[in-house]
Amino acid sequence: MRLPLLAPDGVAIGKLNDIVLLPSRGAEPPEVIGFSAAVQRRRVFVNANRLAELNSDGARLRSWDLDVNPFKPKAGEIMVGKDIIDTRVGDETVSDIALRQTEGRTTKWIVEKVRLARRRPLVRRPSFRIVDWDEVSSLFMGNEMATEAARLRDMHPSDVAGAVRLLPLAQRRQLAEAMEDDRLADLLEELPEEEQLRIIEGLDVDRLLSVLEEMELDDLADLLAEMPGEQRTQLLSAMDVEDADVLRRLLSYAEGTAGSLMTPDVIIFGPLATVAQALAEVRDPEWLVSIAAQVFVTNAPFVAPTGTYLGVVHFQRLLREPPSMTLGRCLEEEPTVLPDMPEREVAERLASYNLLAVAVCDEQRRLLGAITVDDVLDRTLPADWRQPRREGIGS
Repeated sequence: MRLPLLAPDGVAIGKLNDIVLLPSRGAEPPEVIGFSAAVQRRRVFVNANRLAELNSDGARLRSWDLDVNPFKPKAGEIMVGKDIIDTRVGDETVSDIALRQTEGRTTKWIVEKVRLARRRPLVRRPSFRIVDWDEVSSLFMGNEMATEAARLRDMHPSDVAGAVRLLPLAQRRQLAEAMEDDRLADLLEELPEEEQLRIIEGLDVDRLLSVLEEMELDDLADLLAEMPGEQRTQLLSAMDVEDADVLRRLLSYAEGTAGSLMTPDVIIFGPLATVAQALAEVRDPEWLVSIAAQVFVTNAPFVAPTGTYLGVVHFQRLLREPPSMTLGRCLEEEPTVLPDMPEREVAERLASYNLLAVAVCDEQRRLLGAITVDDVLDRTLPADWRQPRREGIGS
């Protein structure tokens, strides 16, 4: 703490403020997952994996890539300076901790020792003793489910879903309570609708609405379709008016059709927009990879249902053209599908033309949305494909 944060070339760009730990689990020592740092008056998070070196000279980054979004501790995480230092242990207080870098296939920093200080009357300086972390393990314990939520934070949502499905239902619900809204939304999108319903059953309406707002609209529509009518009506009434209207439109399509598979959240521009404008939008990390792979071009309005659909420009084409070129000059004509097309035919269309996404248009050639290959795979794979494989556990 208070060491300089160094760029790859060794130049100081900030200062470490605190150390972020995952709580211990059983006999496993607490692990350092990152650092809170001050960079240009911003408090940011530096993942421990981003460091090339950590010593008395400072913490040196592996590359110039640094997340400058404001840092907010996650549920279950422990801050050394805030939560550990100066904490009382009997008649002593924690004055420092020692970290050790592990060796092996992956290296990481763990808590090794804890220094305890004791002040005595009439003695100016405190006395110190150093103990193993597990002698004061209660310092590093957290709420079980909050700890588990923190451990799952950086895993791919599909892997999180696999881990969660091995838990009893009661623990799944406890974990849902501890997870952040966006992470819980990601998890729900990776589970079958009937399991989603069981997990969210205990959430109050306000928390549930916050989570649902983080979900992709097509996944949210699938979930709402499985809810009892009264609950669905209550949630739609409490949602943003525009989002609720979109969801009602999605819910109107029959199951097993293109309309029930599509998402209206796609990148849409007019023909006079430039390649530079399209690339700027594609760079937004909030877009799914399959959605950001292409830009759909229509006449105004540019929100589904749009004006007349004109064509598509793929990401690779955008990279090849001058930034000032208009999208209308680099359009590609690809097949579209009607919203009532059976999902089997949609899958065949995607496979035949090697598409990551296909546009869905109505009879008037207005763009309604798009169907991505991942959603088609989700429907065409066997119903139990998400079941975790147990045969490898413990090997």
